[in-house]
Amino acid sequence: MDAKRFIKMWFQKTITLSPRSRGFHIITPDVINQISEIEKIKTGILHLFIKHTSASLTINEDADPTVRTDFESHFNMLAPENQSYYQHTFEGPDDMPAHLKASLLGSSLSIPISDGKLNLGTWQGIYLCEHRDRSSARKVVATIQGE
Repeated sequence: MDAKRFIKMWFQKTITLSPRSRGFHIITPDVINQISEIEKIKTGILHLFIKHTSASLTINEDADPTVRTDFESHFNMLAPENQSYYQHTFEGPDDMPAHLKASLLGSSLSIPISDGKLNLGTWQGIYLCEHRDRSSARKVVATIQGE
């Protein structure tokens, strides 16, 4: 195999996700629409990093919307509002639980790129997990490495 045939590249940009209500939202189309560079990659990886402490990213079921409803219900039980032991309460009762949920789920994802497409499983989608009652637009740094 001729090593000269493969051109390694790095690409990075920040995308903006419109404000969404509290809950779990499929953002796969937003990511694909805002990062057209994916189409140029034969083999690579897309790394997504959300620049917020009260929202998170995850990959899960994208076909049945009840999965997203169940996620919200479950995480509200794991990190309930109005707990007497919370000290960080200045921004409202949803603030500290939002930080806890974001830490549990995480701030980044890595997704393979194959032949110009995200190589997700049949039922997988990228979620924005919005943990605040009133959110703002969310910034996500997208980094691609590939050829």
